[in-house]
Amino acid sequence: MRRRKAKKIAVLPDPKFNEVTVTKFVNNLMLQGKKGVAFSIFYDAIDRVATKTSEDGLEIWKKALENVTPAVEVRSRRVGGATFQIPSPIREDRKNSMAMKWLIGYSRKRNEKSMAEKLANEIVAASKGEGSAFKKKEDVHRMAEANKAFSHFRF
Repeated sequence: MRRRKAKKIAVLPDPKFNEVTVTKFVNNLMLQGKKGVAFSIFYDAIDRVATKTSEDGLEIWKKALENVTPAVEVRSRRVGGATFQIPSPIREDRKNSMAMKWLIGYSRKRNEKSMAEKLANEIVAASKGEGSAFKKKEDVHRMAEANKAFSHFRF
């Protein structure tokens, strides 16, 4: 157990859109401390989304994040020698980080050429309510619905 609560580190907004969520997304996207590369990938992906959909790329990205954000998750809990999957609501910051990680993770697994292209295509798919990241959210919700009977074990 920890002695005191961990301090929340303030994240600065990004230079182009002046949004904190963009910086958090880029921090998740970044590999090996290369934040400049991560920002260029993200901005390129947003530009590609804008050209593909002929709408504002940032708004499409926000809609995609919203579509991928889960409301409940299942957590394992041992009760009397048996392990139950118990559905529980998720904190707001955890919801957002899960959505970001799913979008980025499933973007990396796609088969397009560049990471910007992969990310752009996953964002467009998620904004329409399809794609792997959206499917992951649906699976998590389905799992929670299936185990609704064990919700009285919630801790």
